[in-house]
Amino acid sequence: MSFIESNLLPNEEIVYKTNLHWFIFVPAAIVFTVGIALIVAGYLQNLSNQILIWSGLAALAYGIVSFFIRWIDLKTSEFGVTNKRVLIKIGFIRRHSLEIILNKIEGIGVNQGILGRILGFGTITVSGTGGSKEHFAQIDDPLEFRRQVQTRIES
Repeated sequence: MSFIESNLLPNEEIVYKTNLHWFIFVPAAIVFTVGIALIVAGYLQNLSNQILIWSGLAALAYGIVSFFIRWIDLKTSEFGVTNKRVLIKIGFIRRHSLEIILNKIEGIGVNQGILGRILGFGTITVSGTGGSKEHFAQIDDPLEFRRQVQTRIES
């Protein structure tokens, strides 16, 4: 059972759920690819350049570890809107969560760069009454998340 499902109040229903965007894996994929390229370059020089091979192996290992860490981030992050609240949880060992009642939300900000607009990811900022602000990066379809929250606040 997910964090959101296990924390529902009586008569509360999930109306929208999203997750982190697949773009979180891109830096790990780039490092992994650079590692492969360095290893191939080292072998093309007839193993004469051991620095290239060892650097490639280090980059390859770093890319694999980075991919695994981001996969854990993906699997342990939840973003949901219910008919009463916004529920967000990130992390496994070091958990960061936000549960805020819809009528206590002043606004949902969306920040997207050019790449985020093209690929459909961005950062959301949840502003609550009392001046509290929480930022959550690399959310899949942040504009839809904001639209769902605004729709629930108005109803």
